[in-house]
Amino acid sequence: MQLFLKAPRALLLIAIVAAVAAGLCADLMNPYYRGVVIDIGIAIILAVSLNLINGHTGQFSLGHAGFMSVGAYVSAMITLALRQSMGADQLAWLFLPTLVAGGLVAALAGLLVGVPSLRLRGDYLAIVTLGFGEIIRVIFQNVEAAGGASGLSGIPRMTGLAWTFILAAVAVYVVASLVNSTYGRGFIAVHDDEVAASAMGLNPTRYKVTAFVIGAFFAGIAGGLFAHHKTSITPQVFDFMKSFEVVVMVILGGMGRTAGVILAAVLLTLAPEFLRSVAEYRMIIYALLIIFLMIARPQGLFHFERRKRSSAA
Repeated sequence: MQLFLKAPRALLLIAIVAAVAAGLCADLMNPYYRGVVIDIGIAIILAVSLNLINGHTGQFSLGHAGFMSVGAYVSAMITLALRQSMGADQLAWLFLPTLVAGGLVAALAGLLVGVPSLRLRGDYLAIVTLGFGEIIRVIFQNVEAAGGASGLSGIPRMTGLAWTFILAAVAVYVVASLVNSTYGRGFIAVHDDEVAASAMGLNPTRYKVTAFVIGAFFAGIAGGLFAHHKTSITPQVFDFMKSFEVVVMVILGGMGRTAGVILAAVLLTLAPEFLRSVAEYRMIIYALLIIFLMIARPQGLFHFERRKRSSAA
C-alpha cells in the first residue's frame, strides 16, 4: 500500500528545514511570542488530527482532549521518572521517544474507545466520546501517581519551535497522504454514505476505528508537547471546553479542508491574545465572534467552492 505517493514530500522537507531554522533562531524571539507560536503549532496538530475523524471520515468526536491528556500525562510521567537517573543532555535525546510513547498510549485509548463506540453515529457517537473525555479527566484527577487534582509540575521545558513544527508538518503530511491514497478513499466513502460504502464491500467500522486511532495518536503527541511546554498540567486543562475548542477549529476551517483547518487553528489561537486588552469581556467577544462566523459561513470560513459555468445551449 503506497500511502505517500501523492503527498508532496518536497513540501514536507521544506517545512522540516524551516522548522529547524526557526528553532535555531528561537532564542532571538521574545519568550512570550515564542510561546504563542508554539501554542499555534500544537493547535495545528490537534486540529489536523481531529479533522481526519470529524472532517474526512464524517464522525463527530467530542473527546479529543481526552486523548491529548493521555499523551500529556504519559510523556510527562516518563520524563519525570527519567530525570532522576540522567542529566538534562541525556534527557533531551529521549524527548522524541517520550512523545511517541505518549502518542502510542493515546492511540491504544483510541482503539479501546473506538471499537465498541464507532458502530454508533452522529449524536450518539458525540455523547460517547464526550463521556470518554470526562472519564479520562476524572481518572487522572483521582490517581495519586499522576498528581491527583493538583496534577504534575516541574516538568522539564523541552518543547521548542523546531520539535513543534516538525511534528506539525509530519501530522499534516501523514493525514493528507492517507486521505489522498487509494486506501484513504475509504474514509471519504464512509463520510459520504456508510450504507453505500458497505454495499461496495468496505467495512465502515474499520475505517472509522483507523481514523480514530491515528487521530488519537497525534492528539497524544500534541499533549506531550503541551506538557513539556507549560511545565505543569492539571486535569482541568483537558476538560470539555478544550475538546470544543478543537472542534470549532475544524468547523471554522471547513470540514475536511486541511489548509482551512490550519488557518483556523492559527486564527483561534491568536484571537484570545489580541483580546487580552479587554480581558473582562474577552470570552464574550470570542463567543460572539464564533457565533457570527458560524451564521455567516456555516460551511467554514476557509471553504471555497468553485462556481460551475453554465454552458449556453
